[in-house]
Amino acid sequence: MKKYKYAGLLLPAIVALFVTGCSSTAKDSKTEKLQELPVITLTTRDTVIEKPYVADIQAIKNVEIRNRVRGFLEHIYVDEGKFVKRGQPLFKINDREFKVKLNQAKAALSNALADAKATELELGRVKMLVEKKVISKSELDVAQSKLNAVEATVAESRSMVQSAQDHLEYTLVRAPFDGIIDRIPLKAGSLIDEGTLLTSLSDISSMYAYFSFPENEYLQYVRNLKTAPGKTSNKVKLVLADGLDFAQQGDIETVESEIEQSTGSINFRARFPNPQGLLRHGATGKIYISTRADSVVMVPQQSVFDIQDKSYVYVLDKNNKLHMQSFIPLIRVSHYYIVKEGLNAGDQVLFEGTQNVNDGMVIKPKPLKPATRLAMQ
Repeated sequence: MKKYKYAGLLLPAIVALFVTGCSSTAKDSKTEKLQELPVITLTTRDTVIEKPYVADIQAIKNVEIRNRVRGFLEHIYVDEGKFVKRGQPLFKINDREFKVKLNQAKAALSNALADAKATELELGRVKMLVEKKVISKSELDVAQSKLNAVEATVAESRSMVQSAQDHLEYTLVRAPFDGIIDRIPLKAGSLIDEGTLLTSLSDISSMYAYFSFPENEYLQYVRNLKTAPGKTSNKVKLVLADGLDFAQQGDIETVESEIEQSTGSINFRARFPNPQGLLRHGATGKIYISTRADSVVMVPQQSVFDIQDKSYVYVLDKNNKLHMQSFIPLIRVSHYYIVKEGLNAGDQVLFEGTQNVNDGMVIKPKPLKPATRLAMQ
Protein backbone atom coordinates (compact mmCIF):
# COMPACT_ATOMS: atom_id res chain seq x y z
CA MET A 1 0.00 0.00 0.00
CA LYS A 2 2.84 2.37 0.78
CA LYS A 3 4.38 1.77 -2.59
CA TYR A 4 1.18 2.79 -4.40
CA LYS A 5 0.86 5.84 -2.20
CA TYR A 6 4.18 7.19 -3.40
CA ALA A 7 3.28 6.41 -6.94
CA GLY A 8 0.09 8.42 -6.58
CA LEU A 9 2.01 11.41 -5.26
CA LEU A 10 4.60 11.35 -8.02
CA LEU A 11 2.20 11.20 -10.94
CA PRO A 12 0.71 14.72 -10.58
CA ALA A 13 4.20 16.17 -10.20
CA ILE A 14 5.37 14.46 -13.36
CA VAL A 15 2.33 15.72 -15.26
CA ALA A 16 2.82 19.29 -13.99
CA LEU A 17 6.48 19.19 -14.96
CA PHE A 18 5.59 17.94 -18.41
CA VAL A 19 2.99 20.68 -18.96
CA THR A 20 5.38 23.38 -17.73
CA GLY A 21 8.09 22.10 -20.03
CA CYS A 22 5.81 22.09 -23.04
CA SER A 23 4.59 25.64 -22.29
CA SER A 24 8.16 26.91 -22.01
CA THR A 25 9.13 25.19 -25.24
CA ALA A 26 6.14 26.75 -27.03
CA LYS A 27 7.07 30.21 -25.82
CA ASP A 28 10.69 29.74 -26.86
CA SER A 29 9.54 28.51 -30.25
CA LYS A 30 7.29 31.55 -30.69
CA THR A 31 10.08 33.91 -29.72
CA GLU A 32 12.46 32.27 -32.12
CA LYS A 33 10.02 32.71 -35.02
CA LEU A 34 9.88 36.54 -34.69
CA GLN A 35 11.64 38.27 -37.57
CA GLU A 36 14.43 40.63 -36.67
CA LEU A 37 13.92 43.67 -38.87
CA PRO A 38 15.62 47.10 -38.98
CA VAL A 39 13.69 50.06 -37.61
CA ILE A 40 14.45 53.75 -37.56
CA THR A 41 13.28 56.47 -35.20
CA LEU A 42 12.11 59.57 -37.03
CA THR A 43 13.71 62.84 -36.01
CA THR A 44 13.55 66.45 -37.18
CA ARG A 45 16.40 67.91 -39.17
CA ASP A 46 17.29 70.87 -41.36
CA THR A 47 17.70 70.37 -45.09
CA VAL A 48 17.63 72.16 -48.42
CA ILE A 49 14.80 71.48 -50.88
CA GLU A 50 15.59 71.73 -54.59
CA LYS A 51 12.52 71.72 -56.80
CA PRO A 52 12.79 71.45 -60.62
CA TYR A 53 10.92 73.54 -63.20
CA VAL A 54 11.03 72.98 -66.95
CA ALA A 55 12.93 75.83 -68.62
CA ASP A 56 12.90 77.30 -72.13
CA ILE A 57 16.35 78.73 -72.88
CA GLN A 58 16.68 81.72 -75.19
CA ALA A 59 19.47 84.06 -76.23
CA ILE A 60 19.37 87.56 -74.75
CA LYS A 61 19.17 88.77 -78.36
CA ASN A 62 17.84 86.71 -81.22
CA VAL A 63 16.74 88.46 -84.39
CA GLU A 64 15.87 87.51 -87.93
CA ILE A 65 18.09 89.13 -90.55
CA ARG A 66 15.96 90.20 -93.52
CA ASN A 67 16.77 92.27 -96.58
CA ARG A 68 15.14 95.68 -97.00
CA VAL A 69 15.38 95.93 -100.80
CA ARG A 70 14.54 93.64 -103.68
CA GLY A 71 17.33 92.30 -105.87
CA PHE A 72 19.76 89.51 -106.63
CA LEU A 73 21.79 88.09 -103.73
CA GLU A 74 25.29 88.72 -105.03
CA HIS A 75 27.60 87.69 -102.16
CA ILE A 76 27.38 85.76 -98.88
CA TYR A 77 30.31 86.78 -96.68
CA VAL A 78 29.72 84.47 -93.68
CA ASP A 79 29.07 80.81 -92.98
CA GLU A 80 26.49 79.15 -90.78
CA GLY A 81 27.40 78.85 -87.10
CA LYS A 82 30.16 81.46 -87.27
CA PHE A 83 30.68 84.27 -84.79
CA VAL A 84 30.36 87.78 -86.25
CA LYS A 85 31.02 91.25 -84.88
CA ARG A 86 28.67 94.20 -84.94
CA GLY A 87 28.79 96.00 -88.30
CA GLN A 88 30.46 93.08 -90.10
CA PRO A 89 29.16 92.55 -93.69
CA LEU A 90 26.94 89.49 -94.02
CA PHE A 91 25.23 89.68 -97.43
CA LYS A 92 25.52 91.81 -100.57
CA ILE A 93 22.63 92.47 -102.94
CA ASN A 94 23.39 93.68 -106.46
CA ASP A 95 23.42 97.49 -106.22
CA ARG A 96 23.61 98.60 -109.89
CA GLU A 97 19.96 99.65 -110.04
CA PHE A 98 20.23 101.59 -106.77
CA LYS A 99 23.32 103.46 -107.91
CA VAL A 100 21.40 104.60 -111.01
CA LYS A 101 18.51 105.79 -108.85
CA LEU A 102 20.89 107.67 -106.60
CA ASN A 103 22.47 109.44 -109.56
CA GLN A 104 19.01 110.34 -110.88
CA ALA A 105 18.01 111.74 -107.50
CA LYS A 106 21.20 113.78 -107.29
CA ALA A 107 20.59 115.18 -110.79
CA ALA A 108 17.02 116.14 -109.84
CA LEU A 109 18.35 117.89 -106.76
CA SER A 110 20.87 119.85 -108.85
CA ASN A 111 18.08 121.03 -111.16
CA ALA A 112 15.94 122.02 -108.21
CA LEU A 113 18.79 123.95 -106.66
CA ALA A 114 19.40 125.79 -109.97
CA ASP A 115 15.71 126.68 -110.25
CA ALA A 116 15.73 127.91 -106.68
CA LYS A 117 18.73 130.15 -107.38
CA ALA A 118 17.10 131.65 -110.46
CA THR A 119 13.81 132.19 -108.65
CA GLU A 120 15.60 133.83 -105.77
CA LEU A 121 17.29 136.28 -108.16
CA GLU A 122 13.95 137.00 -109.80
CA LEU A 123 12.44 137.72 -106.40
CA GLY A 124 15.19 140.24 -105.64
CA ARG A 125 14.56 142.02 -108.96
CA VAL A 126 10.81 142.17 -108.37
CA LYS A 127 11.32 143.49 -104.85
CA MET A 128 13.52 146.34 -106.18
CA LEU A 129 10.88 147.29 -108.80
CA VAL A 130 8.16 147.28 -106.15
CA GLU A 131 10.21 149.57 -103.93
CA LYS A 132 10.57 151.99 -106.89
CA LYS A 133 6.85 151.62 -107.46
CA VAL A 134 7.40 150.44 -111.01
CA ILE A 135 5.20 147.40 -110.47
CA SER A 136 2.50 146.61 -107.94
CA LYS A 137 3.10 144.75 -104.66
CA SER A 138 1.07 141.79 -105.92
CA GLU A 139 3.90 140.93 -108.30
CA LEU A 140 6.16 140.55 -105.29
CA ASP A 141 3.72 138.12 -103.70
CA VAL A 142 3.67 136.01 -106.87
CA ALA A 143 7.48 135.91 -107.01
CA GLN A 144 7.66 134.93 -103.35
CA SER A 145 5.18 132.08 -103.95
CA LYS A 146 7.28 130.80 -106.85
CA LEU A 147 10.35 130.76 -104.61
CA ASN A 148 8.48 128.88 -101.90
CA ALA A 149 7.40 126.25 -104.44
CA VAL A 150 10.92 125.84 -105.78
CA GLU A 151 12.33 125.50 -102.24
CA ALA A 152 9.76 122.77 -101.56
CA THR A 153 10.97 120.98 -104.68
CA VAL A 154 14.53 121.27 -103.41
CA ALA A 155 13.50 119.73 -100.08
CA GLU A 156 11.71 116.91 -101.88
CA SER A 157 14.76 116.30 -104.08
CA ARG A 158 17.00 116.16 -101.02
CA SER A 159 14.74 113.52 -99.45
CA MET A 160 14.80 111.52 -102.69
CA VAL A 161 18.59 111.60 -102.62
CA GLN A 162 18.58 110.46 -98.99
CA SER A 163 16.13 107.66 -99.80
CA ALA A 164 18.21 106.50 -102.75
CA GLN A 165 21.33 106.63 -100.61
CA ASP A 166 19.62 104.54 -97.91
CA HIS A 167 18.44 101.95 -100.43
CA LEU A 168 21.95 101.70 -101.79
CA GLU A 169 23.28 101.12 -98.28
CA TYR A 170 20.59 98.48 -97.69
CA THR A 171 22.20 96.36 -100.40
CA LEU A 172 24.99 95.61 -97.93
CA VAL A 173 23.48 93.73 -94.96
CA ARG A 174 25.54 94.08 -91.79
CA ALA A 175 25.39 92.39 -88.37
CA PRO A 176 23.38 94.52 -85.91
CA PHE A 177 25.32 93.11 -82.91
CA ASP A 178 27.90 90.48 -81.96
CA GLY A 179 26.53 86.97 -82.24
CA ILE A 180 26.32 83.55 -83.87
CA ILE A 181 24.95 83.12 -87.39
CA ASP A 182 22.16 80.58 -87.79
CA ARG A 183 21.24 78.61 -90.93
CA ILE A 184 21.43 80.44 -94.27
CA PRO A 185 18.64 79.06 -96.48
CA LEU A 186 19.50 80.97 -99.68
CA LYS A 187 22.42 80.77 -102.09
CA ALA A 188 24.26 83.47 -103.99
CA GLY A 189 22.42 84.41 -107.21
CA SER A 190 18.92 84.05 -105.71
CA LEU A 191 16.38 86.73 -106.52
CA ILE A 192 14.97 87.89 -103.23
CA ASP A 193 12.01 90.09 -102.42
CA GLU A 194 11.97 92.75 -99.76
CA GLY A 195 11.68 91.16 -96.33
CA THR A 196 13.09 87.74 -97.27
CA LEU A 197 14.64 85.84 -94.35
CA LEU A 198 18.38 85.64 -94.88
CA THR A 199 19.40 84.13 -91.53
CA SER A 200 19.08 84.62 -87.78
CA LEU A 201 21.60 86.09 -85.38
CA SER A 202 21.88 85.17 -81.69
CA ASP A 203 23.79 86.94 -78.95
CA ILE A 204 24.61 84.06 -76.57
CA SER A 205 27.03 85.86 -74.26
CA SER A 206 24.26 85.49 -71.67
CA MET A 207 21.08 83.43 -71.82
CA TYR A 208 17.54 83.75 -70.55
CA ALA A 209 15.75 80.77 -69.00
CA TYR A 210 11.96 81.10 -68.84
CA PHE A 211 9.99 78.86 -66.49
CA SER A 212 6.57 78.79 -64.81
CA PHE A 213 5.71 78.82 -61.11
CA PRO A 214 2.37 77.48 -59.83
CA GLU A 215 0.44 80.26 -58.14
CA ASN A 216 0.63 78.77 -54.62
CA GLU A 217 4.40 78.24 -54.88
CA TYR A 218 4.83 81.76 -56.25
CA LEU A 219 3.04 83.23 -53.24
CA GLN A 220 5.19 81.21 -50.84
CA TYR A 221 8.34 82.20 -52.72
CA VAL A 222 7.51 85.92 -52.49
CA ARG A 223 6.65 85.65 -48.79
CA ASN A 224 9.93 83.89 -48.07
CA LEU A 225 11.89 86.61 -49.88
CA LYS A 226 10.22 89.29 -47.77
CA THR A 227 10.01 87.61 -44.36
CA ALA A 228 12.95 85.18 -44.47
CA PRO A 229 15.48 86.32 -47.11
CA GLY A 230 17.96 83.63 -46.13
CA LYS A 231 15.43 80.85 -46.63
CA THR A 232 14.93 81.42 -50.36
CA SER A 233 17.45 82.87 -52.81
CA ASN A 234 17.26 84.47 -56.24
CA LYS A 235 20.13 82.19 -57.26
CA VAL A 236 19.07 79.21 -59.37
CA LYS A 237 20.74 76.13 -60.82
CA LEU A 238 20.32 74.86 -64.39
CA VAL A 239 20.43 71.18 -65.32
CA LEU A 240 20.86 70.56 -69.05
CA ALA A 241 19.12 68.02 -71.26
CA ASP A 242 21.91 65.48 -70.71
CA GLY A 243 21.29 65.56 -66.95
CA LEU A 244 24.50 67.46 -66.11
CA ASP A 245 24.63 70.71 -64.16
CA PHE A 246 25.46 73.90 -66.04
CA ALA A 247 28.64 75.39 -64.62
CA GLN A 248 27.24 78.89 -64.07
CA GLN A 249 24.59 79.90 -61.54
CA GLY A 250 21.74 82.10 -62.68
CA ASP A 251 19.78 84.96 -61.15
CA ILE A 252 16.03 85.41 -61.25
CA GLU A 253 15.59 88.83 -62.87
CA THR A 254 11.91 89.33 -63.63
CA VAL A 255 8.45 87.99 -62.88
CA GLU A 256 5.61 88.59 -65.32
CA SER A 257 2.70 90.77 -64.22
CA GLU A 258 -0.14 88.32 -64.82
CA ILE A 259 -1.05 84.78 -63.75
CA GLU A 260 -2.19 82.64 -66.68
CA GLN A 261 -5.78 81.63 -66.04
CA SER A 262 -5.57 78.44 -68.09
CA THR A 263 -2.60 77.00 -66.16
CA GLY A 264 -2.74 78.88 -62.87
CA SER A 265 0.95 79.74 -63.15
CA ILE A 266 3.17 82.78 -63.53
CA ASN A 267 6.31 83.05 -65.64
CA PHE A 268 9.77 83.80 -64.28
CA ARG A 269 12.93 84.74 -66.15
CA ALA A 270 16.44 83.87 -64.98
CA ARG A 271 19.68 85.03 -66.57
CA PHE A 272 22.78 82.84 -66.91
CA PRO A 273 26.30 83.87 -68.01
CA ASN A 274 27.42 81.77 -70.98
CA PRO A 275 31.17 82.44 -71.31
CA GLN A 276 31.93 79.14 -73.08
CA GLY A 277 28.99 79.43 -75.48
CA LEU A 278 27.63 76.04 -74.41
CA LEU A 279 24.02 77.19 -74.21
CA ARG A 280 22.26 77.89 -77.49
CA HIS A 281 19.00 79.57 -78.37
CA GLY A 282 16.06 77.14 -78.17
CA ALA A 283 17.72 74.70 -75.76
CA THR A 284 15.80 73.08 -72.89
CA GLY A 285 16.66 72.20 -69.33
CA LYS A 286 15.41 72.31 -65.76
CA ILE A 287 15.71 75.16 -63.30
CA TYR A 288 16.26 74.14 -59.67
CA ILE A 289 15.30 76.59 -56.94
CA SER A 290 16.70 75.93 -53.46
CA THR A 291 14.65 76.54 -50.32
CA ARG A 292 15.88 75.88 -46.81
CA ALA A 293 13.53 73.70 -44.72
CA ASP A 294 14.03 73.79 -40.95
CA SER A 295 13.02 71.07 -38.45
CA VAL A 296 11.25 68.78 -40.89
CA VAL A 297 10.49 65.09 -40.43
CA MET A 298 12.08 62.90 -43.09
CA VAL A 299 11.26 59.28 -43.95
CA PRO A 300 13.71 57.02 -45.83
CA GLN A 301 12.56 56.04 -49.29
CA GLN A 302 13.04 52.33 -48.42
CA SER A 303 10.41 52.61 -45.70
CA VAL A 304 7.64 53.88 -47.96
CA PHE A 305 5.22 51.88 -50.09
CA ASP A 306 2.27 53.08 -52.13
CA ILE A 307 -1.28 51.75 -52.32
CA GLN A 308 -3.78 53.44 -54.65
CA ASP A 309 -1.79 56.68 -54.87
CA LYS A 310 -1.38 56.91 -51.10
CA SER A 311 1.91 56.62 -49.23
CA TYR A 312 2.28 54.28 -46.27
CA VAL A 313 4.86 53.12 -43.73
CA TYR A 314 4.79 50.52 -40.99
CA VAL A 315 4.89 52.12 -37.54
CA LEU A 316 6.02 50.06 -34.55
CA ASP A 317 4.04 50.33 -31.30
CA LYS A 318 5.32 49.69 -27.77
CA ASN A 319 4.52 45.97 -28.12
CA ASN A 320 6.64 45.72 -31.28
CA LYS A 321 3.54 45.31 -33.41
CA LEU A 322 3.48 46.81 -36.90
CA HIS A 323 0.67 49.11 -38.00
CA MET A 324 0.14 50.54 -41.49
CA GLN A 325 0.20 54.31 -41.30
CA SER A 326 -0.61 56.63 -44.20
CA PHE A 327 1.11 59.99 -44.51
CA ILE A 328 1.27 62.89 -46.97
CA PRO A 329 4.73 63.61 -48.42
CA LEU A 330 5.65 67.18 -49.22
CA ILE A 331 8.52 66.47 -51.61
CA ARG A 332 11.26 63.93 -52.22
CA VAL A 333 14.81 64.96 -51.33
CA SER A 334 17.57 62.53 -52.30
CA HIS A 335 16.71 59.19 -50.58
CA TYR A 336 14.07 60.71 -48.28
CA TYR A 337 10.53 62.01 -48.30
CA ILE A 338 9.79 65.16 -46.33
CA VAL A 339 6.61 64.60 -44.33
CA LYS A 340 3.82 67.12 -44.72
CA GLU A 341 1.47 65.40 -42.28
CA GLY A 342 0.71 61.95 -40.86
CA LEU A 343 4.02 61.17 -39.09
CA ASN A 344 5.86 62.78 -36.19
CA ALA A 345 9.32 62.88 -34.72
CA GLY A 346 9.80 59.96 -32.37
CA ASP A 347 7.77 57.48 -34.41
CA GLN A 348 9.53 54.16 -34.95
CA VAL A 349 9.25 53.06 -38.58
CA LEU A 350 10.20 49.83 -40.31
CA PHE A 351 13.25 50.79 -42.32
CA GLU A 352 13.02 48.18 -45.09
CA GLY A 353 11.40 44.86 -45.91
CA THR A 354 7.85 46.16 -46.16
CA GLN A 355 7.00 43.51 -48.77
CA ASN A 356 7.68 40.71 -46.27
CA VAL A 357 5.45 41.89 -43.41
CA ASN A 358 1.78 42.68 -42.84
CA ASP A 359 -0.38 44.82 -40.61
CA GLY A 360 -0.51 43.58 -37.00
CA MET A 361 2.63 41.47 -37.28
CA VAL A 362 4.94 41.37 -34.25
CA ILE A 363 8.65 41.65 -34.99
CA LYS A 364 11.94 41.81 -33.19
CA PRO A 365 13.15 45.38 -33.87
CA LYS A 366 16.76 46.01 -34.77
CA PRO A 367 17.50 49.75 -34.43
CA LEU A 368 19.78 51.07 -37.13
CA LYS A 369 23.26 52.07 -36.04
CA PRO A 370 24.17 55.77 -36.44
CA ALA A 371 26.78 54.89 -39.09
CA THR A 372 24.15 53.11 -41.16
CA ARG A 373 21.76 56.02 -40.91
CA LEU A 374 24.48 58.46 -41.91
CA ALA A 375 25.32 56.37 -44.98
CA MET A 376 21.74 56.75 -46.19
CA GLN A 377 21.82 60.56 -46.06
